Amino acid sequence: MLQTLYDYFWWERLWLPVNLTWADLEDRDGRVYAKASDLYITLPLALLFLIVRYFFELYVATPLAALLNVKEKTRLRAPPNPTLEHFYLTSGKQPKQAEVELLSRQSGLSGRQVERWFRRRRNQDRPSLLKKFREASWRFTFYLIAFIAGMAVIVDKPWFYDMKKVWEGYPIQSTIPSQYWYYMIELSFYWSLLFSIASDVKRKDFKEQIIHHVATIILISFSWFANYVRAGTLIMALHDSSDYLLESAKMFNYAGWKNTCNNIFIVFAVVFIITRLVILPFWILHCTVVYPLELYPAFFGYYFFNCMMGVLQLLHIFWAYLILRMAHKFVTGKLVEDERSDREETESSEGEEAVAGGGAKSRPLANGHPVLSNNHRPRSYCLLPLASSPRLAGLE
Repeated sequence: MLQTLYDYFWWERLWLPVNLTWADLEDRDGRVYAKASDLYITLPLALLFLIVRYFFELYVATPLAALLNVKEKTRLRAPPNPTLEHFYLTSGKQPKQAEVELLSRQSGLSGRQVERWFRRRRNQDRPSLLKKFREASWRFTFYLIAFIAGMAVIVDKPWFYDMKKVWEGYPIQSTIPSQYWYYMIELSFYWSLLFSIASDVKRKDFKEQIIHHVATIILISFSWFANYVRAGTLIMALHDSSDYLLESAKMFNYAGWKNTCNNIFIVFAVVFIITRLVILPFWILHCTVVYPLELYPAFFGYYFFNCMMGVLQLLHIFWAYLILRMAHKFVTGKLVEDERSDREETESSEGEEAVAGGGAKSRPLANGHPVLSNNHRPRSYCLLPLASSPRLAGLE
C-alpha cells in the first residue's frame, strides 16, 4: 500500500515534462543533478538553526540590546485570582460586560477591578521589548547574510540577466555546490521559522505567516527536486533583498532611534513594492508561466509551482496594502501603530500607572499625544513609523 502511494506520488508525469523520467536526472559524467533525497538534511539543519539562534540571542543580541539601551518597562502583574485565571485560560482574554458582572460576583471584586485584572493579565502575556529585539536581530543577521550569499551565487550566471536562459536545456540542468548549499540553508531556515512560530511573537496575521512559511517550504522543496533551481535561486534572492531592511528598522525602533528607523523603513517600503509587486509578477512570474510553454506542454508540476507562486503573490499584495496604508498615515501625520500587533493596554483613569514609565500619564508625549507601545513581530511587513511614534512589524 505504502509502495503504491509512493509510486503514484513520484510518477514522472506529475513532476516532469512529457517524455522525461527521473532516470534523466541521475548523476553522470561528473554532472550532479538535484534530487529529492538531498532535502533530508534540511530537518537536522533546522534544529541546528534553532540551537544557533538560542546562543545568538543570548550572547550577541542581548549584549547588543544593552549597548543600544533597549529598556524594558516594568509591568504591573495581575494579583493571583483562581476564578479570573480559570476564565482567562478557558473562556477568553476579553470578557464581555455580562461576563464581567458574573465574574465580579464570583470573585468578590468590583467590575472595574475585574476589567483592570484582565488588562494586567493580557499585558503579562505580551512579549517583552527584549524578546522582540532578539528576534529582529536574529532575522536581520540571517537575511543580510542570505541576501549577500544569494547574490554571490547568481550574479555571475547568464540567467540572472536573460531569463529565457532559466529554461535552457531544462530539466537536464546540473547543479553546483553553491546552489546546493544556498537551497539547503534557505529551506532549513524556513523550517526553523515554522518550528518556532508558536513561541515567537504572535501577530494578527499569524495565519498568514503560517501560510507563507508552508508555501515557501513547499516551493523551495518542489523547485529543488523538479530542478527549477535556476528560477528558485532568483526567487529566494528577490525575497531576501528587502527583509533585512525591515528587521534592521525594527531593531532601531526598539532602541528608540526614531529617525533612523523611519528612514530605513521608507527604503524598505520602496524596495518591497518594487521587488514584490513589480519584479516578481512582471519578470519572475512571467518567466515561470510563459517561457516554459515554449519548450514543453504544461504538466501538473508546472501548474503546481505557479499556483504556489500565486499564493505568495496574494500575500505580498495583502502586506503591500498594509504598507501603503501606513504610508498614507505617515504622509498625513496621523499616529501609526503596528496593525498586526496589539498595543499594550494602559491602566484605568483612576490614577494607576505602570511603574517605570508605564501608564499613559507617565509616558512621553509626541505631538501632544502619548507615544503608544505595541507588540510587533515575518519575513515580512506591516508598518510605517511616524517620526513621533515608529512602530514596525515583520512580514516574511
